[in-house]
Amino acid sequence: MNAAAAAMAGWWRSARQLDLEVAFRAAVAAAVPLAILVAVGRIDWAAYAAFGGMTAIFGRSEPYRTRLRTVTAAAVVQLAATGLGILLSASGAGPIIQAAVLALVVAAVIVAYNMLGVTPATPLFAVFGLLVCAALPVDDGTGWQRWGVAAAATVFAWLLAMSGWLLRRLAGRHARRLFRPLPRTTPVRGRGHTDPRLWLNVAQNVVAALAAGAIALALGTGHPYWAVVSAVAVIPPARAAHTVSRAVHRVLGTIAGVAVAALLLWPEPSVWLLVAAVAICQFGAEVLVGRHYGTALVFITPMALTVAHLASPAPLIGLLGDRVLETVVGAAVGVLAVLAARRFVESVPMPPPTTATPSIAPTDPRRP
Repeated sequence: MNAAAAAMAGWWRSARQLDLEVAFRAAVAAAVPLAILVAVGRIDWAAYAAFGGMTAIFGRSEPYRTRLRTVTAAAVVQLAATGLGILLSASGAGPIIQAAVLALVVAAVIVAYNMLGVTPATPLFAVFGLLVCAALPVDDGTGWQRWGVAAAATVFAWLLAMSGWLLRRLAGRHARRLFRPLPRTTPVRGRGHTDPRLWLNVAQNVVAALAAGAIALALGTGHPYWAVVSAVAVIPPARAAHTVSRAVHRVLGTIAGVAVAALLLWPEPSVWLLVAAVAICQFGAEVLVGRHYGTALVFITPMALTVAHLASPAPLIGLLGDRVLETVVGAAVGVLAVLAARRFVESVPMPPPTTATPSIAPTDPRRP
């Protein structure tokens, strides 16, 4: 083997260690629906497509029989969350009703994901979809059409998430060399609901989400849902190790990401360039999120801000300032929830893990 071939082989081995497959499908799941909306003149519906497209990030490194279960569960949750958000907006629901629905969604998603073995087992994506869709005005009778956009994006993302099954079969004996192995096991926990650690995690998330949202509303910020999302993002899944380091990563990564978003949005580039930027940021985020959360947020933050800007253009200074302030508020609330849970476990020891309720390693803390 000559030097060039050896270098190429070494590069390919290194590349295979990265989650390029999931990164590529997540980028496609984000870009294609947005491009279609641009083409038909409905880029203001970008958020609905984005939340449906998030289905593609589930099922990472899972065999396809397992992935069928987990990605389908994630698709149902994303559709339900966006649908509820649209319904809340269309009905003019007030803060009390929205808070009650938020609490129910957080609890239901945590329990369902833990019992079905969905990874990441956080309600983050459902919460983000619910609150953003509830914040976008729906006063023109197009609620069903908006939800239809979310449904179409969800189905497309589901197909992308399962597409590796076909690609591996087409590759035949070359599949082992071309694709990463799929080693992750995510068993169904039929008695997972009996685990008090699960309900402690539910309480953490519900209290932190409601507290962060209330503080953001009291401060009068323009995008209070970012505080809620940041609080939920800081809290680890049930049975995972509790750490406050992700809060630091989230704040610092968000500040750096806001600077990147400012450089991207300030020149007012064409909408097609922004769609391309969303795809690139989604790809970078998926490659990095399992390796270093703070660095991944340098991609996640401009992606989220760009989608928000496409869906509902707002003064850039206010948009960027809200993101930083609400991230700090939400992260602080999330840290308090983590510390409170740690103190609670010291006072009221949790039962040891069993085969029905095993401990798990920390999963991707994720975004947005």
